[in-house]
Amino acid sequence: LLEREDEIEQASEPNENSITEQETPVDSIEIAIETDWSDTNHFDLNRPMTRAASDDEYDSFENRASENLTLADHLLWQLNLMPLTERDTLIARVLVDSINTDGFLDADLEEIIEALAEELDDLEYDEVECVLHQIQRLDPVGIGARGIAESLTIQLAALGLLGEDVSLALNLVQNHLALLTKKDRTGLRRALKCDDEKLDTALELIRSLDPKPGSNICSSDPEYVTPDLIVRRNLDGWVVELNSDALPRVGINQTYQNFIKSGDKSETNDYLKGQLQEARWFVKSLKSRAETLLKVGTCIVEEQTEFFEKGPVAMKPMVLADIADRVDMHESTISRVTTQKYMHTPRGTLELKYFFSSHVGTDSGGEASSTAIKEHLKELISNENPKKPLSDNKLSQMLSERGFKVARRTIAKYREMLGISGSSERKQLF
Repeated sequence: LLEREDEIEQASEPNENSITEQETPVDSIEIAIETDWSDTNHFDLNRPMTRAASDDEYDSFENRASENLTLADHLLWQLNLMPLTERDTLIARVLVDSINTDGFLDADLEEIIEALAEELDDLEYDEVECVLHQIQRLDPVGIGARGIAESLTIQLAALGLLGEDVSLALNLVQNHLALLTKKDRTGLRRALKCDDEKLDTALELIRSLDPKPGSNICSSDPEYVTPDLIVRRNLDGWVVELNSDALPRVGINQTYQNFIKSGDKSETNDYLKGQLQEARWFVKSLKSRAETLLKVGTCIVEEQTEFFEKGPVAMKPMVLADIADRVDMHESTISRVTTQKYMHTPRGTLELKYFFSSHVGTDSGGEASSTAIKEHLKELISNENPKKPLSDNKLSQMLSERGFKVARRTIAKYREMLGISGSSERKQLF
């Protein structure tokens, strides 16, 4: 886990020469999670602590959310980290200014070219589109698209999945959005030339995407965070690594270290040796915290692999004790480790605590997470007849048909947590 920057500054105050910033961060540790990739493209819908340090050292975990910024500021911050030419940077800034709060590009590229005509000579469509594609690689995934179809296509590609399920989903969003809007299943089956099972799988994948990628960032009180961990997929499986940009770059000044070592036995030098030892401990502590965060994050990804493949509907029930047992730490430590610590994934930047949820029973005798139940609940309500919305009792029955034992009062609680009104308020007369 990483110490907050003001604590690092305070630690250096007693002897500013003992600790100095270096360009070498804590080494990133990359751990590939073993996964059976033979089934990658199938979406099935249907303790005492052993370390010497005290828990107290985790009490100062912090929220590193940046100050309130706009979506444009968020995008420009990322663009500043990219190796763009001065010409491309100017194009990018105009494009960003044309992205609305939902994350879509409001202007045609021809309008962008016209706006830049006086500043840039010989500006062509392909050049502007190339810069736009660079913007579309930024966070949040799907940003800068020229329509919902392009945005969903970008998000599907970012998942890094292959197979017939993804091909059907791509075909649907690129060519048959009108049928999807009408909820015309017969028309979709005919257009995609697939059966109900394959259509449901493609629809489930699409439901895991964000139709308005900019809306979650732009709000009356926006909050931005720097992810502590990055999750990506390679040929060997899911990989979790530390975000080097979030790590403090702190080390021992070698020149002063050698000076203190070769000094005499005076009281002053003894004091400096004490400060040097504290500096060493501090650097070691920072590295230990980062390694602990990586270990916890890796365990979470191992437990929730299905989530990364299929989305929230596949979230497994998981509590703090599950991870605490695996890493041999106390639950309170895991709670502090995962609070206000974030993981950047193909499905968005998520707080580590997001992956923990309560559970409900299933007909098979197993358990399902409340996150997955909420996702099923959202799906059922989104597909209901607006003139005859589903009651909580009916929703409970329908979830039971899917194998989930959820009481009516629990349905009401989950619905309220999702910000969904009751059936009488959802009813549309016309």
